[in-house]
Amino acid sequence: MATPSKLQVLVVDDDPNIRETVAMLLISEGYDVVAAEDGFQALVQIRNTSPDVILSDLNMPRMSGFELLSVVRRRFPHILTIAMSGAYRDDELPPGVVADGFYSKGKHPETLFRSLKHLLSEAALRSSRHHRELSPAWIPRNGHDPQGVPYVTVTCMECLRAFPVTVVEETSVQVLEIQCQFCPSTNQYIIEPPS
Repeated sequence: MATPSKLQVLVVDDDPNIRETVAMLLISEGYDVVAAEDGFQALVQIRNTSPDVILSDLNMPRMSGFELLSVVRRRFPHILTIAMSGAYRDDELPPGVVADGFYSKGKHPETLFRSLKHLLSEAALRSSRHHRELSPAWIPRNGHDPQGVPYVTVTCMECLRAFPVTVVEETSVQVLEIQCQFCPSTNQYIIEPPS
């Protein structure tokens, strides 16, 4: 067993088998591990103890990994993040995902360990970059208004007021911008793709 590193990894996955397996693998490599079953529970864990790295599934109920990783980048830019999913087989970060790395579920765990070590070796550089980046919010589709027009609700990053935005066209994952209806702030957002 490896010497404990004192580095903490927060594993976020709604599947308890995957969550426990990944946690055991990381513990065997000497990491301290905490776990959460979705994005909301992960945010509670972050308040209790600030992890060095978050390893998050992308497709989860309640708060997806897409949303969680975007919130983490904006609110906790010092935390490194790795997205993981079985839906993407490529080693590249899926479009629109706000993370420092990607792990495709089912790949050999050594791939994950190498990614973690690489990220941790660049932690200071990445963290300073995170502080300068604007990170778009991932927002869910709200449906249709009474006239049948599709819309989403955007919450301003500055004044925290929410306002509806008509979805003009369905696009692939793309960063969109809109000025707040209440203050002069410009907000970036990505509309979650249909599941």
